[in-house]
Amino acid sequence: MSLLRKMLLAVVALFSFSVMFAQMAEPVKWKFSTEKISDKEYNLVMTATIEDKWHLYSQHFDAGGPMPLVITYTKSDKYKTVGQTTESPTPTSEYDDVFMVNVKYFTKKATFKQKIEVLTDASFSVKAELSGQACFEDGQCLPVNADANFKIDLPKKETAEPEKTSAEPATTDEKTVEVAEEQQVEETATDSAQAEVVEQKSDKGGTPRIISQNEFVEEAGEDSSMWAFFFLSLLFGILGILTPCVFPMIPMTISFFMQGNSNKFNSILKALIFGISITVLYTIIGVIVSLTNAGAGLTTVLSTHWIPNLIFFLLFVVFAASLFGLFEIILPTSLANKSDKQVDKGGIFASFFLALTTVIVSFSCTGPIVGALLVKAASGNVLEPTIGMLGFGLGFALPFTILAIAPNWLKKLPKSGGWMNSVKVVIGFCLLAFSLKYFSNIDQNYHLDLMSRELYIAIWVVISVLCGLYLLGKIRFKMDSEVKTVGFFRMILASIFFVFALYLFPGMFGANLSSVSGLLPPMTTQNFNLADNGGTTFEGALCGTPKYSESMHTAYGVNAYFDYKQAFDCAKSQGKPVILYFTGHSCANCKKMQAEIWANKSIAEKFNNEFVMTALYVDEKSVEVPVEEQFTSSNDGKLKKTLGEVNADIQIVNFQCNTQPYYVVVSPEGQVLTKPMSYNTNVEEFTEFLNEGLEKYKKCTCNSAK
Repeated sequence: MSLLRKMLLAVVALFSFSVMFAQMAEPVKWKFSTEKISDKEYNLVMTATIEDKWHLYSQHFDAGGPMPLVITYTKSDKYKTVGQTTESPTPTSEYDDVFMVNVKYFTKKATFKQKIEVLTDASFSVKAELSGQACFEDGQCLPVNADANFKIDLPKKETAEPEKTSAEPATTDEKTVEVAEEQQVEETATDSAQAEVVEQKSDKGGTPRIISQNEFVEEAGEDSSMWAFFFLSLLFGILGILTPCVFPMIPMTISFFMQGNSNKFNSILKALIFGISITVLYTIIGVIVSLTNAGAGLTTVLSTHWIPNLIFFLLFVVFAASLFGLFEIILPTSLANKSDKQVDKGGIFASFFLALTTVIVSFSCTGPIVGALLVKAASGNVLEPTIGMLGFGLGFALPFTILAIAPNWLKKLPKSGGWMNSVKVVIGFCLLAFSLKYFSNIDQNYHLDLMSRELYIAIWVVISVLCGLYLLGKIRFKMDSEVKTVGFFRMILASIFFVFALYLFPGMFGANLSSVSGLLPPMTTQNFNLADNGGTTFEGALCGTPKYSESMHTAYGVNAYFDYKQAFDCAKSQGKPVILYFTGHSCANCKKMQAEIWANKSIAEKFNNEFVMTALYVDEKSVEVPVEEQFTSSNDGKLKKTLGEVNADIQIVNFQCNTQPYYVVVSPEGQVLTKPMSYNTNVEEFTEFLNEGLEKYKKCTCNSAK
């Protein structure tokens, strides 16, 4: 067997094994049952049988490591959970060298029990979802998911009164449910009012417990922007085809598939192998980056620390310079030569090496685009690099594959020319504009005050105008040919950049620019503001000067505290609920949501007049809290000194969530009043969220104003 064939079989076997392993392995098997404690109390029992050499992670260990087991119970008025889910036996605890955190896990067998209190006389079912992670001793890990359905069979009452049975059963049932609901609310409110929020500490460490129950706490859903990033990557993959390194290769590549055209099936098969190979090659790059991205802890550092942000800023500038023609980013030519020799041998497998050759040769043009996508992905979701490269590879391979299947369409393609270099340069302008975001992150996180909002927008205006002038042929780069006539498409594209510059221009004087607000510095950095929406304008909403207001501010007329203790003290004195708003200086979605929601004057007035607003920055690095307020976290065992570390730990411990923005409405005693809200720019839904919190506060016994 030739070396080439062995290599290909090894690659196929590797991918096949990975897919089969992920689909077929089931290292954890579950058994579900119930235990009766009394007529009104039951235990929901979940028993996990774990295969040899595998281990299942516990529910509780340091954040930043593998996935803990999460058990979510469907809410119902027929029961309520009592306490937390217990686990036995005691899990093994050890330090994980890969994640650099302490982890806890079970081997062989584990039992989880959740006590519930029955609130009805009729039989019912309890549904639960389990999700976690199991790992093999060699490091291979798989997700663990299971759905449980517990049946609670209650004995029927034989002493029912016959008159009332036939009289109005529906009305009687409704009243029973209403009484149960009222009792549940009263019990919960009474429990939550027993402890002072500010003084309460956890058992394991000093993390402040600012809530007394977590009825509404649940993991935040995955951001829908993953789809947006996939389609953005797909678009960049298609744009990569139009660059001068790639477009001239199309006719030569398609001619390969037309050889031996007597067998149409073979031509289509080779074209599909070619397209799939390109997609797989780019996806492998994304997988490598994803595997080396160590979760939420690393992504937080990447998005807030000055070193990675400075590196990303410089990389984007370098990528832009490469696309402008100052230099080329190329792979060694020996790689392309070796791959090309395998193509000459022909056969079905030659399609793979043709794809490899195409990727290598095109890298001088696609390299900056790929690098830019990976830089963006590296500071976001752990899966984004894989998603991004899958989208890019698919977009890059799709035109080749379609033309290989239908080669007659080649005649309809435009001829190669200077327009392809124009595509490169336009992408370079876009990358140059986007690089400012990383410089702005440094400026905001460390309060350097170097990049105001109007200066940032002014640079974008200049870049947009220059790009428009370039498309009209008024500016030329080294590799450009002379633009003797301006075609229809160039005119339209140039007009788009000019219109964008006009759209941005009012932002220099305080206009909201909500559509791009997530990429801009916050409104609080606006020095010249004719719109008068940058600072606080409402009076009488605060009890005193907010701590840390020298370095932190709020926009759109919203008054807020930056210290949760001060906010709770004010809420108690005014008899108002508190809004805990977890945010970040580098949080694009936070700025976007402010521009859409806070800019609505009725919501801003509601913030100031009916709530006590608290902006808790999780990435605030320059402010160190007083020594007496520092604590060792019950989450990771580390001392929390800065305001950002304190706020981030409070969010993780109390709400099991570390995404921003995150809004929670609580009473001054710490009772969560309604389900927390993450990123949402719908004004009506956000208003409903606030109104629900107010209504629950007025009804519950936690209302200190009563």
